[in-house]
Amino acid sequence: MSTRVLIADDHPLFRSALVQALRSCLADAEILQARDLPETFACLEQQEDLDLVLLDLHMPGNHGLTGLASIRCRYPSVAVVVVSANEDPQVIRRALDHGAAGFIPKSSGLDELTHALNVVLDCREYVPHHLARTVAGMTDDQGDRRLARRMASLTPQQFRVLEMVADGRLNKQIADELDIQERTVKAHMSEIFHKLDVRNRTQAGIAFRRLELVDPASRV
Repeated sequence: MSTRVLIADDHPLFRSALVQALRSCLADAEILQARDLPETFACLEQQEDLDLVLLDLHMPGNHGLTGLASIRCRYPSVAVVVVSANEDPQVIRRALDHGAAGFIPKSSGLDELTHALNVVLDCREYVPHHLARTVAGMTDDQGDRRLARRMASLTPQQFRVLEMVADGRLNKQIADELDIQERTVKAHMSEIFHKLDVRNRTQAGIAFRRLELVDPASRV
């Protein structure tokens, strides 16, 4: 069975480079493409047996680590590799802590892209050689690691509810959009508060917003 890969990036030229790199290491790979986060989730919902997602951190609909955390929560069997122009070691460390299988800089040439994909498809973690030592030697941010573990403990439905709470929606609005009863939303909220160790909706929203990077306006 051929490997199935989803490229989620809003830059056509970079998507083309990734396609070329994938063809170099997996000639028979089935490659899908998405231009924003909604398209990414549409593909994931329709193609349940995807093997790998190559995810741009700041394409439309995605802000920092929110897309990564959401994919890892909803589709834990799918490996996700971050592709970004932001080579800040702290960003890379946080992405790995939140479940990324690797990090590929957008500055990578075709040979490096191909090598990175081979490493990840061999079920190993990839970080560029010139950044690996710095990333590995960074002092752990215990608060962020705890947040990553707590986010990972949420069910897919709970994560969707949390996203909507962070977006300022009320319980009735959430219930209508998810086609569930309002009391079910309240039950999800109780579980979210417990799992994230927060007391109210405001604190839950703040926890979710911590997934956003410092400069979400930059195109990375």
